[in-house]
Amino acid sequence: MYKIKSESGFTIVIFLALLLMLTLAGINAVMTSTTEVDIAGNEMNENNAFYAAESGLEKATADMKYHYKTYGTPPDPLPSGEYAVGNEGTNYNVTFSTEQITAPYQKNLVNGAYRGLYALATEYEISSNAESEHSQINSDLRMMVESDLIPLFQFAVFYEPRLEIAPGPAMTLGGRVHSNGDMYIQSDNSLTINSLVTAAGNIFHGRYGGSGMGTGYGDVLIADGDGNLVSMKQSGNWVDAYDADWVDQSLSLWDGQVEDRDHGITELNLPVVRSGDPIDMIKTSAESADSYENKATLKIINGTAIQVNADGSETDITSDLISLGVISSGTFYDGREYKTVQTMNIDVGALNSSGYWPRNGIIYTATDQSGSNLQATRLVNGSVLNGGLTVSTKNPLYIEGDYNTVSKKPAAVMTDAMTILSNGWNDTDGYYGLYDSRRKASYTQVNVSYMTGNVPSGGGSYSGGFENLPRFLENWSGIEFKWRGSAIDLWESEQATGKWSGSCYTPPNRNWEFDTDLKDPTKLPPGTPVISVIQKLAWR
Repeated sequence: MYKIKSESGFTIVIFLALLLMLTLAGINAVMTSTTEVDIAGNEMNENNAFYAAESGLEKATADMKYHYKTYGTPPDPLPSGEYAVGNEGTNYNVTFSTEQITAPYQKNLVNGAYRGLYALATEYEISSNAESEHSQINSDLRMMVESDLIPLFQFAVFYEPRLEIAPGPAMTLGGRVHSNGDMYIQSDNSLTINSLVTAAGNIFHGRYGGSGMGTGYGDVLIADGDGNLVSMKQSGNWVDAYDADWVDQSLSLWDGQVEDRDHGITELNLPVVRSGDPIDMIKTSAESADSYENKATLKIINGTAIQVNADGSETDITSDLISLGVISSGTFYDGREYKTVQTMNIDVGALNSSGYWPRNGIIYTATDQSGSNLQATRLVNGSVLNGGLTVSTKNPLYIEGDYNTVSKKPAAVMTDAMTILSNGWNDTDGYYGLYDSRRKASYTQVNVSYMTGNVPSGGGSYSGGFENLPRFLENWSGIEFKWRGSAIDLWESEQATGKWSGSCYTPPNRNWEFDTDLKDPTKLPPGTPVISVIQKLAWR
């Protein structure tokens, strides 16, 4: 019988084999873990570089937005720079798109809040590169952005505060209507709006509660997407934002042509000013860097007329303009303000032939208020304009008689408050009773875009609504006032602050329409204020 040999050697072999397997498994686990750590580290570094590069795009875009919002022009030079984000070094650069020349081109906007308008567009490419200091990981991003400068006079009506429209006589309004606040629409007879109606607040039928006025029940008709007029009154009820199903009802009735904040409409940007409010545009240069006094090539300040020459020098031409009959003084009574008005008159007809027409078509006027009388500017004899003309004034402005009716030119006024005096006006008329025959208006036509202020509704007092944004002082009963242009209300009046009242006038038959010539950028008034919008187009 054989003796079995010891198995201790075999046990050692098995143990060593198992140890080797465990060692290899451990090494593999360590290598796998190290690889995963490296992958995670690389992914983190890649993300860091990506976000660092993206921050460069955002910084450049913010720089562009700030400059356009502040000055209405692109930065010069275009933004570029470099900085550190953690361990990543980031550099960015903005260039004009190689697909276009640097001059803005006209572009029709088809989407968003500004759809239906045109912009003067400029495209830019922003590049941003970020590289990790240690990992040598690089991220290179590109983004196309577009600057849109949108002339404000493309709106038939644009209100920064609450918009109220409540005409007595029938009224038809063509062109886009927008309010950056709530909108209250009604009529005592009928109101027809033939274009897009939008509000950043809500759209209501009836009166604003603080106006102290009763509701009118005349029809309100607004064009749908096909141009068909559709009433706000359906099945005996007014369709407006008070309705629980307002959004669906309005879309069904008007095909997206009537929208407010419930539809996603937000406030539209205001004209470019460096700081403060849009009213700064009509203040003096001593009060605001945005003053149109800085743009004007003919200035009349406290009775002194200054011509700004091509080299920037200034010439006092006061005596020349007086002797040529271009400037004079006048006095009449304003029944809304309950004040005597002292005017600095500009005879536009005399200015045409004077040889002193402003080189760039911009006139600025300002007279300091003192005493009990109201200081103002008045445009007279203005049926013919020598060329495009914008008159900006810190004071109230009165337009007497037909204005810009012969061979119509691009024209605008910017003022604290605008009042229309008919062709039948005489400076003694304001002292007579409203129904005195001498206070009777006569047919008048004015072709001008205007930017003005009002005295808002509140405390039981009515603003007068858009229908009285141009103010009146005569008995217009049965008389037509014809207007073509764009109406913009961006501020509260600071000088002509008399509250609206029907006691100083009777309303005209309003033949008011948006001037479609304003859809052509070559026919905009000189110095037309613009809205600045920066849009992102593409990214890679």
